[in-house]
Amino acid sequence: MATIMANGLNLAYETHGKPSDPCVLLVMGLGMQLIAWPEDFVEGLVEQGFHVLCFDNRDAGLSSKMTQAGKPHLPLAYLKNLVGWPLKSAYTLDDMAQDALALLASLRIEAAHVIGVSMGGMIAQVMAARAPEQVLSLTSIMSSSGRRGLPGPTRAARLALLQGPKRKASRDEVMAHMLATVRVIGSPSYPIAEKILYRRIAAALERGSCPEGAARQMVAIAASGERTELLKSIRCPSLVIHGAADPLIPVACGIDTAALIPGARLEVIEGMGHDMPPQLIERLLALIDMHLQGKMAEQLRSQLA
Repeated sequence: MATIMANGLNLAYETHGKPSDPCVLLVMGLGMQLIAWPEDFVEGLVEQGFHVLCFDNRDAGLSSKMTQAGKPHLPLAYLKNLVGWPLKSAYTLDDMAQDALALLASLRIEAAHVIGVSMGGMIAQVMAARAPEQVLSLTSIMSSSGRRGLPGPTRAARLALLQGPKRKASRDEVMAHMLATVRVIGSPSYPIAEKILYRRIAAALERGSCPEGAARQMVAIAASGERTELLKSIRCPSLVIHGAADPLIPVACGIDTAALIPGARLEVIEGMGHDMPPQLIERLLALIDMHLQGKMAEQLRSQLA
């Protein structure tokens, strides 16, 4: 595991494939670590001819933690956001986007294809809008524009997100809570075997789980507001992928994101929730391969001719 100073932080990162190949930067979601990217997905991108760079966002995994900011009161922050009151946060999505851009610069990568999931999709959107010279293409998966008025999570998904394990919970209790959360937000048509989920959760806990960091990230999302005008300014080739059965960020959010980004292509996957199940990896890779290799753009041009 390597670390590098970028934007004043120590960011943990991994690379896969040949450095001479075009770079794909993977940006993970809320509270998740770089090991959350499915191995088959990363290996598939390498086989498609890309140099894959993944990293831990600030406040996650082995990257710098914003401990000086303390732990936010999530239920109160949720209520404030619900009624439109201003929120104070330790940082914003713009700051997290600057982390990723600084990582590319520190590694002397001039530009990259950027793929983000959930919160990572929001960060990727900001990157594409703020630094078009560094973003070759955008792929936003199970994410949102943050526009007020869009539907929110189901009650079960919201409670799973806001209610952590009890204080002084044992490791087994924490594991059980995280497993239940994954089940609530996962893909109903593509269930993941419990032994696989258990192994992933155990690896995350052992490597560097940071619940307080995830809480700060959540407040950062809310405090950053909507990205309506920002998305309208994006000019790079853009692909939006969303699950029709997503209980955490409903599919309407993906549809809205694609509608706001000029020329964006939308792919809605039936039965997919808020995860990347093994059964869908090949389909996701096929969509991304078409997008990154420019085949979608060629197809669009032929349709308009």
